[in-house]
Amino acid sequence: MIGRPTKSEAAEYYFTYINQVKGDDIQVVLATQLEESPAFFTGISEDKSLHRYSPEKWSIRQVLNHISDSERAFAFRALWFGRNFSTPLPGYDQDIAASTAEADRISWAAHLEEFRSVRQSTISLFANMPPEGWMRSGIANDKPFTVRALAYIIAGHYAHHVKILNERYL
Repeated sequence: MIGRPTKSEAAEYYFTYINQVKGDDIQVVLATQLEESPAFFTGISEDKSLHRYSPEKWSIRQVLNHISDSERAFAFRALWFGRNFSTPLPGYDQDIAASTAEADRISWAAHLEEFRSVRQSTISLFANMPPEGWMRSGIANDKPFTVRALAYIIAGHYAHHVKILNERYL
């Protein structure tokens, strides 16, 4: 068992996401989220996926695109640190990514498939992570992370945004 990250494994801000994750087996959590996601997301129609709860907020499509893009960025960090590269990584600006992704022009079905593919890749990355890789660490966006913390951040970030979708959009 990999266990939960401690406060020293990521900047305090990221525990907003880590604390959203229940349990100690992150690989089970990631797989369960993938299994449960179709029931949640397929309940959202093509038209509804363009909904914004306020004019300046992202559409549901943009939120799911953000989840997928962020998961890719966090998973790359996990790969980089897990393979013991020591070069610090730059930050990831979600607003730049969201403004240039043109998520609303992409079909809802394509977003669902993209999330599924990204999550399957993430699950594979962590399933094949060597035991010593989980505690390797590095710097991204001038902040320290362990691979273990990044896995929890991925799952917690997803949970955070699904909660927002439920509370504010649906």
